[in-house]
Amino acid sequence: TLQVKILLPMKSVIRTAARPFRTLPQRNASTISGVKAREVIDSRGNPTVEVDLVTSDGLFRASCPSGASTGIYEAVELRDGGKRYMGKGVLKAVEAVNKTLGPALIGKDPTDQEGLDALMIALDGTPNKANFGANAILGASLAISKAGAGAKKVPLFQHYAELAGHPTGGEFTMPVPCFNVINGGEHAGNKLAFQEFFVIPTGAASFGEGMEIGCEVFHNLKAVIKAKFGGDATLIGDEGGFAPPCTVESGLEMLMEAVDKAGYLDKCSVGLDVAASEFKVPGKNQYDLDFKTASGPEKNPDLLLSGDELMQLYQDMCAKYPIVTIEDPFDQDDWANWSAFVGKVGGPVQVVGDDLTVTNPSKIQRAVEEKAANCLLLKVNQIGSISESIAAVKLSKQNGWGVMTSHRSGETEDCYIADLAVGLSTGQIKTGAPCRGERTAKYNQLLRIEEELGSRAVYPGKSFRTTAWMA
Repeated sequence: TLQVKILLPMKSVIRTAARPFRTLPQRNASTISGVKAREVIDSRGNPTVEVDLVTSDGLFRASCPSGASTGIYEAVELRDGGKRYMGKGVLKAVEAVNKTLGPALIGKDPTDQEGLDALMIALDGTPNKANFGANAILGASLAISKAGAGAKKVPLFQHYAELAGHPTGGEFTMPVPCFNVINGGEHAGNKLAFQEFFVIPTGAASFGEGMEIGCEVFHNLKAVIKAKFGGDATLIGDEGGFAPPCTVESGLEMLMEAVDKAGYLDKCSVGLDVAASEFKVPGKNQYDLDFKTASGPEKNPDLLLSGDELMQLYQDMCAKYPIVTIEDPFDQDDWANWSAFVGKVGGPVQVVGDDLTVTNPSKIQRAVEEKAANCLLLKVNQIGSISESIAAVKLSKQNGWGVMTSHRSGETEDCYIADLAVGLSTGQIKTGAPCRGERTAKYNQLLRIEEELGSRAVYPGKSFRTTAWMA
C-alpha cells in the first residue's frame, strides 16, 4: 500500500491513507486522492455546486450551471429549502459529495468516466438523481472528466472525443455560435414571450470570423434598440442579450436591421428559442403569448393562440425571415403539435428539443419514433453526468439529428461546454450574447481551441446540422 499525501490545506480535500492503488496502464497512471465540494455563486446570484478533485496530476475543478426555464422531466437539482439564500442553498448536495460520493471515488482511475459515473448513479439509487442531486453528481462527473484529460495529458476536447469514440487523429468540427442577443421569456423582465432570439453566422469561414460577426451585430443591435426605445431598453438579460419592450415581430425586424447595418445579410441566419412550456395554458390546446401580464384590461386576448395558430405563426415567420432553428416551439407534453410541426417545416428548419427531450436517451428515443424533433439541445445538468450526456448525443446523431450544445441561464466561469461541443462534434453552440464574463468565457475557450487546432479546425457553416462525425 501507499500513503497518499495531498499538498493542500487539511480542510481543502478529503484525505485518505493506506488505500491500495489500482493497477493502471503506465500511460494513465493516475488515481483520485481527494474530493472536495463547496457552495459557490452562479451568474444569477444563486448558490451552485463546485467540486475540486485531486490526483497525482494536480487539482481539477468544475462547477454546475442552473436553469431558470427548466423542464419538468429534468434530473433533480437538489436545493436546501428554508430561508437561507431564499431556499436555494445547495449544502445538501455539497454534503452528498463530501460524505458519500467523494469517498467512493478515492483510489479510482479518473479516465474510467463511464465506470465512475455509473458508480455515483448507483449510490444515488433513484432514476432521476433525487437522493444526492444531479448538481452533486454532475459536479463530480465534470471534475472527473477534467482529471481524465489531465491523466492522459491531452486537451479536454480530445478526451471527450475519445470517450465518445470520435476519431481524434484528423480534423475537429468547431461549433457555429448561436448568439442570444434579444432576451425574453423567463430570462428577462420585459413582456416578450419568446425566450431567445439568435443571430447565427452560418456564412462565416471560421469560428473566429463567426465571433467577429456576432460581436459587430450585437453592437449594431444596441444602437438600433436605443434609437427605437431609448437607452434603458439596452439593459441586458440573464444571458447577456438585450431585453427591449418589443414584440416577437419587431424583435425579428430589429435583429435583421442590425445584421444589415453590420453588413452581414449574406452571412447570417437567425433562430428562436420559444420555451413554449412557460406559457402553455394548462389543460387546453392554447398558448398565452401575453403570459407576463396579469388578468385585467391590459391583457391582450389576441395573443391567446391555439396550437394550430401558433404553428401558423412560426410558418409565417420562417417564410419572412431566414430562420434556420426553432427550439421548444410547443409544451414538453404537447407531442402531437411537435410531430405535426416537424412534418411541416422539419426539412429546412431545425426543430430543437429542450424541455421535450431533457438530454435523456429515453425521451430522445420517443421523439425519434414520433418524429417530434430533429435536434437535441445538449444540457449536461438536465441528465446529470458526462457519460449519460455522451450517450444522448450519440443516440441523437445515430438518428440523423443535429445537436446544439447549450449553457444555462445561471452559469459559472467554467467553460467545459466549449470543449464538449468540439469533442462531440455538435456543430453548434448557444452560450448567450458576446457579453457577460460567464458567457464570453465559453466563446474565448473556443477561440483558443480553434487556434490550437490550426488547420485541423473545420467550421461547418450552413452544414451545422450534420457534421463530419455522426457517431
